[in-house]
Amino acid sequence: MAFIKPFRALRPPKELAEKVAALPYDVMNVEEARLMAAGNPDSFLHVSRPEIDLAADIDPHDEPVYAQGRKNLADFILRGTLVRDESECFYVYRQRMGEITQTGLVVCTSVDDYQTGVIKKHELTRADKEDDRVKHIDYLDANDEPVFYLSRSSAEIEAIISGIAAAPPEYDFTTDDGVNHTLWIVADQGMIGRLTTLFAAVPRLYVADGHHRSAAAGRVRELRRQKNPGHSGQEEYNVFLTVIFPETQLNIMSYNRAVKDLNGQGPAEFISRVEGAFTLLPSPVPVVPCERHQFGMYLEGKWYQLHARHTIIDESDTVERLDVSILQNRLLDPVLGIHDPRTDKRIHFVGGIRGSEELVRLVDSGEYAVAFSLYPTSIRELIELADQDRIMPPKSTWFEPKLRSGLFVHLLS
Repeated sequence: MAFIKPFRALRPPKELAEKVAALPYDVMNVEEARLMAAGNPDSFLHVSRPEIDLAADIDPHDEPVYAQGRKNLADFILRGTLVRDESECFYVYRQRMGEITQTGLVVCTSVDDYQTGVIKKHELTRADKEDDRVKHIDYLDANDEPVFYLSRSSAEIEAIISGIAAAPPEYDFTTDDGVNHTLWIVADQGMIGRLTTLFAAVPRLYVADGHHRSAAAGRVRELRRQKNPGHSGQEEYNVFLTVIFPETQLNIMSYNRAVKDLNGQGPAEFISRVEGAFTLLPSPVPVVPCERHQFGMYLEGKWYQLHARHTIIDESDTVERLDVSILQNRLLDPVLGIHDPRTDKRIHFVGGIRGSEELVRLVDSGEYAVAFSLYPTSIRELIELADQDRIMPPKSTWFEPKLRSGLFVHLLS
């Protein structure tokens, strides 16, 4: 059953929340992060992407980067940019993006639950990215960015959260991308106890976004347990920062792909091999797939609409029938030689929020030879697969809107 715990958030004063709030560390490159934080010393990117304050040629995995993050977090605390709450609380965090509204509960969840499978994952992690998050968290002595979890819908939990969200909020602002962010503090001990009890009856939580941060939290716990002869299991490093949303409110967008070359083939030969597994039709407009097993392909300035042939689809298998699996197993691997998309440097993953324009830009720049648009994986597919303890191909889901970082930080000491 799911264990949740209140915590004393380190967070900005009301008047600074909008200046502090930043997109997650992994949705932009370092150049984009520098631009986003330019002229704003309170941007949380100084903590989550501390390399922006160092030389442009520094390796983001060098020790001085992690040390700079620790220095910047200490400076935020010293300047009052972040202030720690006096008591342990839950927090309710609502985001609105166009027609989409998602309202989640900000808590700490258990490393033990992640390691024993109460918290279900759907992707494997990459060792280099996991190592990076371990160092980042350990240097900061904090979970600076929340992981994004979903739970099965509970009418009683959602009714309580809706009641909390009917009161005046602590934060309420709209970021440059048009997403509205609202936060409420839950300090009432009776309410905290009730929510804790209700979640204890929830059999599973599911990772939506944050596999590497979740895995890293477990590794940081092991590091600290080894160094603590008085380890009791009650230390803050046994839990990590999480926002939990009900499944019915979440929005998955496509996670598209671009590949640097055609694996030694000319365009005509490449297209001929693609047609072995897909029907292919030229399209005068960008292809944004509107149904399962439909794909878009951009090659040499032209869009094509692809449909997976029925003979290659195994609808009885929860992994093999995913569009990300079909593209990987029937095109990217056999035709383009992308055998392991987790480690192959020739493939680039493009979040659906960037649209087809980004795929065109990448290919037209000459840096990439071909790009593919996909139909989004569904919440139902994610839950069904995770319940079977099975794993999707990497970068199968892109959740939007993204949680803003810096609005609540969990200190480990």
